[in-house]
Amino acid sequence: MKSKTVALILSIFLGELGIDRFYVGKVGTGILKLLTAGGLGIWWLIDIILIATNNFTDKYGNKLR
Repeated sequence: MKSKTVALILSIFLGELGIDRFYVGKVGTGILKLLTAGGLGIWWLIDIILIATNNFTDKYGNKLR
């Protein structure tokens, strides 16, 4: 199980590099997020909101704890 707190901190500070996606095992989207600078900031912001509202999942579909 991945930590919601760790994922949120990673997303806030390193989310534009896709580090939050790598942390939860979503390597493919992590690379895309890295190459697009967090989707020009939009994807980065959406991920922060999803993690904060507990609607973000790891690569197996499990909610973060």
